[in-house]
Amino acid sequence: MAMTLRLTAEEELILERFAKQTNLSKQKALIEALRMAEATSKKQRDLEFARKFVMTNDKDLMERLADA
Repeated sequence: MAMTLRLTAEEELILERFAKQTNLSKQKALIEALRMAEATSKKQRDLEFARKFVMTNDKDLMERLADA
């Protein structure tokens, strides 16, 4: 799918630096950045889910550990 991406001058510089750092074209660097952002976001969501799970399912245990 083709799309047009409008970047500010500052965003263009950031993309150019990232492309050089990763030795990729700007298009491939942008795709890599998207993949990295998605992976980071998924990790954060998974960690938050795990934290909520432990705090609800093991609430008594967590309270005892806090008091120890």
